[in-house]
Amino acid sequence: MTGAELGTLLALLVTCLVALLLVQTARREAAAVRSRAAADVDELRNDTRRRDDESRVRLDEARALEKDLSSRRARLEEAEERLQALAAQAVVDAAGAAAERGRLRDDLVRELEESSGLSREQAVARLSEVLRADAEHEASGAVRRVEAAARRTADQSARRIVATAVQRLSVPTSSAVAVTIVPLPTDDLRGRIIGREGRNIRTFEAVTGVNLLVEDDSSTVQLSSFDAERREVAQATLQALIDDGRIHPQRIESAYAQALADAPARTAAAGHDAAERAGVARLPHELVLAVGALRHRTSYGQSVLEHSVETALVAASLAAEVGADVETARRAAFLHDVGKGVSASAGGSHAAAGARLLSAAGETHAVVNAVAAHHDEVPAETVEAVLVQAADACSAARPGARRDELDRYVERMERLEGVAVAHPGVTRALALASGHELRVVVEPSAVTDDDLPGLARDIAKDIEAALSYPGEISITVVRELRAQATAG
Repeated sequence: MTGAELGTLLALLVTCLVALLLVQTARREAAAVRSRAAADVDELRNDTRRRDDESRVRLDEARALEKDLSSRRARLEEAEERLQALAAQAVVDAAGAAAERGRLRDDLVRELEESSGLSREQAVARLSEVLRADAEHEASGAVRRVEAAARRTADQSARRIVATAVQRLSVPTSSAVAVTIVPLPTDDLRGRIIGREGRNIRTFEAVTGVNLLVEDDSSTVQLSSFDAERREVAQATLQALIDDGRIHPQRIESAYAQALADAPARTAAAGHDAAERAGVARLPHELVLAVGALRHRTSYGQSVLEHSVETALVAASLAAEVGADVETARRAAFLHDVGKGVSASAGGSHAAAGARLLSAAGETHAVVNAVAAHHDEVPAETVEAVLVQAADACSAARPGARRDELDRYVERMERLEGVAVAHPGVTRALALASGHELRVVVEPSAVTDDDLPGLARDIAKDIEAALSYPGEISITVVRELRAQATAG
């Protein structure tokens, strides 16, 4: 046998072996499949048998339930027949009873007519008249008692609400004064503020228009002026000089100029601070400035800005007590005097001017009406407007809140300065030392040195004719000619 034939024979043997192995494997798999099928069939038969048993049980239960329902239906039908019979009998009995009551009523009416000598209609009319009179009398008495109790309760509630609001929320007495105290960090500053032979004090008073009082044994200095705005600018000037440490006439003038330039920033800061204390949010910038400007205004000695904060707090408390809109009352009360900063130039009362300003700023109609109506110049349209009036009165009328001496003093100082400014050539007049000194600054191009004595005498005569005052007023006329150049 050749090698090729031997290879072919081996290949055939391998093929036969593989085929035999495949056949055996197929037989084993077929046996396994038959076994699993048989098991599945058994399980299916058992499941079917179990379900048949459950179905028979449920069918038996359903038949028993149907039997029970049939029995109950029969009992219900029997009960319904009995109830219908009883109802029919009740209707018959009721009809008989009604007929009997009618006969008894008719007999009673006949007996009453015979005994009283009145017909049925006459008796009904007289009885109705008597009952109506009694009812009206009882109702009138009840109404009077309810009205009296309501008045007592309302008065007590109103007093309690107002007293609670004012006692809990009133700020400290906000009366303005004409003196500002500035502390000195070190004692050596006292001499620098005075300057050589008092030149720094003279320059400071001439520039700011405010009296500067320095005591030898005090760690503070006092700024005195009837004008709150002048005092504030003077305080800012003096504080800048103290912080810098350089104090001389030129530095005083530059610090004063810077203090004037910073006035709008101080106004905005005061407005924001007051709004925060009052709890008022989202104020437009123009209203913040208008509110901040009120720090320089007083009403019978009471700071208008502090009065506005206090009024807002009281109005909010009152609104919470009576169930009104708290935020509307708070906002309107805080802004009710904002027109005092613009009424002089805008014309009309401060309430009307404030209402116009708020309307232009986009405030709600309720807030605008409350501001316009807080002095009864227009009708109050909301309960919040009435609460603003009440809160304004509470803040203004409480003991210690106001006094009129300061207002009369400021008015006298303003008239004193006005007399001097009315003269030709006068550019500025400053009332100092509580009105005992008047410093008058003239325009050098309009008034000569020779004219100064005569101008001083004319001002003195006009003051004597226009004002009544205790003591004497010293009048100083200042003419200062300056020339300035820059070398570059």
